Amino acid sequence: MSTPQAQPATPHFANYINGEWVTSSKTFESRNPANTDEVIGVFSKATAADMETAAKAAEAALPGWASMPAPARGNILYKAADILEKKFDQLGAEMTREEGKTLPEAKGEVRRAINIFRYFAGEGSRLDGVMVPSERERVHVFAIRKPIGVVGLVTPWNFPIAIPAWKMAPALICGNTIIVKPASVAPLSAWRLVEALHEAGAPKGVVNFVAGSGGELGAALVNAKPVKAISFTGSNEIGHWIHQEASKRRLRIQLEMGGKNPTIVLADADLKTAVENVVNAAFFSTGQKCTATSRAIVEDAIYDRFVAALVERTKSLKVGDGMKPGIEIGPCVDEGQMNTVLKYIEIGRKESGEPKCGGKRLTGEGYDKGYFVEPTVFADVKPEHTIAREEIFGPVLAVTRAKDFEDAMRIANDTPFGLSSSIQTSSLSKMFDYVYRAEAGLLTINLPSAGVEYQLPFGGTKDSSFGPKEQGPAALDFYSDFKTVYVKY
Repeated sequence: MSTPQAQPATPHFANYINGEWVTSSKTFESRNPANTDEVIGVFSKATAADMETAAKAAEAALPGWASMPAPARGNILYKAADILEKKFDQLGAEMTREEGKTLPEAKGEVRRAINIFRYFAGEGSRLDGVMVPSERERVHVFAIRKPIGVVGLVTPWNFPIAIPAWKMAPALICGNTIIVKPASVAPLSAWRLVEALHEAGAPKGVVNFVAGSGGELGAALVNAKPVKAISFTGSNEIGHWIHQEASKRRLRIQLEMGGKNPTIVLADADLKTAVENVVNAAFFSTGQKCTATSRAIVEDAIYDRFVAALVERTKSLKVGDGMKPGIEIGPCVDEGQMNTVLKYIEIGRKESGEPKCGGKRLTGEGYDKGYFVEPTVFADVKPEHTIAREEIFGPVLAVTRAKDFEDAMRIANDTPFGLSSSIQTSSLSKMFDYVYRAEAGLLTINLPSAGVEYQLPFGGTKDSSFGPKEQGPAALDFYSDFKTVYVKY
């Protein structure tokens, strides 16, 4: 007679405050959106009092961290990157099980986070300043970078390790101390970054992690007296609230918010490549990217051929649990996001007609315990339709007909958002015309609109962003200030 196998205990994850792992009597669960029976972990739920404690700990740690030579701070980031490297496969699998994206996508994001840590670790040895000649005799002038102070980092669930990494690493290398508040839907990946920094020897109080209610902790973070700056990535609604509240204290703020990103497809484009790029940008990561293509604006001369090829390719996409091989599209991150997507699909039906493909929640074996929605294509969508105006953040694409290049540019720019934009064309002249006229912070040509590299500035324009850009050398401008010096000799 066989002995029943004991089920492994669900792991518990504490908050991290002042160099200590701090548990709470209140907790919340993180579940697998592909199989809600699976609990990924139980997290301690922080309170406003915990946020205040974290802010004070960061304030106390600031002088020591800021005075540490920047290359020494970089060494800690290098060590943390090495620790993450050793857990590469584990971190990828955890992200897929927690957030839902496919395992190849998750591993790519983990690789990116490791590269970000190493990139900014290297910045510690080359933090630049300004040195120019004085117009006065025997006067030497220069400016050096200094940290801002205690920085609050509010991160989203859709890139749960890359976005925390690209906020944490530049903040730390510039000599700031930080408080990380991850999205409650997927906090584990950010927790692993903090764990790696702890193991790498970050002094106590330099890095703090608090998970829990966005409303309670967000207000506590904005109002914590030691906090001097906040970097936020998330919805426009919350971003606007942070702008309003943080401005009352004159905090330095950096906001990356929503998008309604177009891909223009011109008649001279390579049709097959254009279809692949649009499908990739619209549906990979279940469309849950702020840079995802949600509008395809197609020149009339190839419109019907493009839509037919697009629908055929979309129907071939394999949807399911991202841990399984061959799966291209995973679930929505949670029930609320799935219901939002389904709501917009119904709005699309009323305004634009029946979708050319998709449009339903997937059910049956392998789907019933997850939040799966079919990749959905609406055609003949008018620019004024809701699904062409509002961010959906799911696998829904609105295709609009344009008369010509000029008409396509008009439609593409007719939005309050301005994060990313793409064009598919073989015309060098139209490509450059597009580059100088497109109203977005991130442009791609003959590539998907989604997909950025960490060594370049990232951020949008219009209602999509506020404040200095993230990533690359531009990231240092938000997390540091200049101290200017005049020396008479």
